[in-house]
Amino acid sequence: MRNVLVLSMMLFLGLSYAQNTTVNWVSLDEAIQLQKKNPKKILIDMYTVWCGPCKMLDKNTFQNADVASYINEHYYAVKFNAEGNEEITFKDRTFANPNYDPAKTARRNYPHELTRYFGVRAYPTVVFLDENLEFLAPIKGYKNPQQLELYLKLFKNNDHKRLTTQEAFNEYYETFKPEFKTEK
Repeated sequence: MRNVLVLSMMLFLGLSYAQNTTVNWVSLDEAIQLQKKNPKKILIDMYTVWCGPCKMLDKNTFQNADVASYINEHYYAVKFNAEGNEEITFKDRTFANPNYDPAKTARRNYPHELTRYFGVRAYPTVVFLDENLEFLAPIKGYKNPQQLELYLKLFKNNDHKRLTTQEAFNEYYETFKPEFKTEK
């Protein structure tokens, strides 16, 4: 009986840990409000509903326990439909999608104004903002957990500020030692 109780407790704790390792997605407005109380950088997943690599990024990378834990600790995470119809206020400016076509909800649509503001031209793109809502970089394309880890740590640690040449970034990239596991 005692072994069953111990096994049940271990299973419960394991499930609790797994449930707590998902990214805590918030809206951009919520991230901005949270940042006022506790400044952190913001990560924005610019995705579309029709994009296969966007779905892979969700499944293989954002559901990875190491990725989710790191993002939750060091960033406010925003998921934004780059071709959606949501009205957004950012830096005292309202962004919308005036060309949005409701008949194209499940397929390619027109890019949102916020998407164009950040210069996003490919999906998925992960946009990083600093604690003052200043644009840091767009990271284009699907990234596995270790590939995204490089950028998560680069911006979190402000290493990007000292990498002023392509050669400096290449050296950083070559010497980076990923620690995230590949499984979810």
